Amino acid sequence: MSPKTVLHLRSEQKPLEHRSALTPTTTDALIKSGRFEVHVERSPADPSRKRIYDDAEFEAVGATLVQDQSWTGAPTDHIIIGLKELDPETFPLKHTHVQFAHCYKTQAGWAGVLSRFPRGGGTLLDLEFLVDANRRRIAAFGYHAGFAGSALAIKTWAWQLEHGATPLPGVEKFTDGRGYYENEDQMLEQLRGELRAGTEKAGRAPRVFVMGALGRCGRGAVDLFLKAGLPTENILKWDMAETSGRPGPYHEIVESDIFVNCIYLSDPIPPFLNKETLEAPGRKLTVICDVSCDTTNPHNPIPVYSVNTTFTHPTVPVELDTEPPCSVISIDHLPSLLPRESSEAFSADLLPYLLQLDNWRQAEVWGRALELFEQKVATLPEGMAKRET
Repeated sequence: MSPKTVLHLRSEQKPLEHRSALTPTTTDALIKSGRFEVHVERSPADPSRKRIYDDAEFEAVGATLVQDQSWTGAPTDHIIIGLKELDPETFPLKHTHVQFAHCYKTQAGWAGVLSRFPRGGGTLLDLEFLVDANRRRIAAFGYHAGFAGSALAIKTWAWQLEHGATPLPGVEKFTDGRGYYENEDQMLEQLRGELRAGTEKAGRAPRVFVMGALGRCGRGAVDLFLKAGLPTENILKWDMAETSGRPGPYHEIVESDIFVNCIYLSDPIPPFLNKETLEAPGRKLTVICDVSCDTTNPHNPIPVYSVNTTFTHPTVPVELDTEPPCSVISIDHLPSLLPRESSEAFSADLLPYLLQLDNWRQAEVWGRALELFEQKVATLPEGMAKRET
């Protein structure tokens, strides 16, 4: 009998990241296939990095628990599975890694991140670029990113009405110190109260603008606003039809109270708004939630801020010479606000392809990911892709 393929689920290194690429449900399916052995790193002791699933949930379905951050010493034929980017180290990577690496769109520091793989003889199979034959992503967190981002946008809008330019406090303040919600119902109950209070304070419900409303992310944003109790007529939904042939900036955005950007940026486009439109008379916009979070992309269509925010400090002010104040939410792992629901949805979509990892080089989806990796490696500055011995 041929040996089983070992999948090694590493713990996440990003602070306040509680999601998991594998769940007990998908781990159970992988093990029951008879072709995989699954090693799961123990959930970190640090509460800011604690996985939403208890170690015992993985152990109960047959996974082997291993030490936190032990992936670096795992045999090279083990496939390392994670979600967010690794810590910014420089040592070469020798394994095949399945993760979001955020280095294929010339983000800041992309070359240093990407070069670690060829320098160690490793491979990156980037989760962001796993696509089917029609070039559609096979699994994404987009829905819950839009959902969670819009929740924080409502919170920020209501907070500003009471506290002006004072920044929204960290999410641990309104999640009983956890930094995330245990479930969607818990979050929605809180939001409905905040929306009612804000509406009473302002004398009207907020008008929201969702850009990219027809995609996964946009649908999540719209669903959140509706579930929180915002009237349908207060939600302005734009997609490619509304922007085709009409380049930005768009005054409709600054005439809204909340702007949620949900597009997938693939090509340079004119900005949706800029500092000039924000400083024009009559602006109502006070909250920008950039779910797309192309903060370091040179073609960011929201060029009014330059840093990512975090769950500890959810907003950053836009430097303006006019009132009212305007805040940006630019958190790049928003679905971790609802880690259990978002992990279950993502991992379930990914499962049919995880089941191909025992022969991944012959599988179309993973083969396309390998081809893209090789193309991107070829663009590295001279000498950066040289394998180290």
